[in-house]
Amino acid sequence: MSDEYGYGLWFLVVVNSALFIAFAVSFFHPRSSRDWRVLGGFSAFVVALFTEMYGYPLTVYLLTGPLGGLVPGVDLSHNAGHLWTDLIGWRGDPHVSPFHLASYAFIIGGFWLIWAAWKVLLAAVKAGELAVSGPYARLRHPQYAGFVLIMVGFLLQWPTFVTLVMFPILLLVYRRLAIREERDVAERFGGAWEQYARETPRFLPQLREPVPPAMPEQRPSPRSSRRIG
Repeated sequence: MSDEYGYGLWFLVVVNSALFIAFAVSFFHPRSSRDWRVLGGFSAFVVALFTEMYGYPLTVYLLTGPLGGLVPGVDLSHNAGHLWTDLIGWRGDPHVSPFHLASYAFIIGGFWLIWAAWKVLLAAVKAGELAVSGPYARLRHPQYAGFVLIMVGFLLQWPTFVTLVMFPILLLVYRRLAIREERDVAERFGGAWEQYARETPRFLPQLREPVPPAMPEQRPSPRSSRRIG
């Protein structure tokens, strides 16, 4: 196998998958079965991505075989996996293309958002309060949004048929989990949650500077240690 081919590197598949999943665990701190489902979906996405990036390039094979001509310039080299660069006719190193550089911003930003939200959430859980500051002042589910940002970053860097199919499915799964969490939190915090939900978007942050709402008295139940992503 030549260096240009760059696939069949299963050790790199395992190492990179384990590394990013470990990062996600350390930043997200899963506790409930719902948290582990969120992490499980993200982990499946990561494994599928690195399997094609370093292991078996299913998308590249299809684009050089049955779907040949769909994306111009694709061959069996490793660099051909950066499909967006082929679509825009990028001639330089794909690792410094606009798509690849943007992917770094999305991935780093996503991990930062998960971490920043966790700090606020942890403090709120310890105080038995609703998390409404930091990233939670702009959107109700910043940790879920962080996972979405990371996946978008990976799709900008190395799109595959499998991950492109998985992405909208995971969006729907995360939305359903978020709605279930909101029902649980609404039962525990009542009016405080209702007012917060009216003022704060679920996933897309407000562009204007958020004004923290005046929260009515919060009456958490004994189960108030449950998280909301």
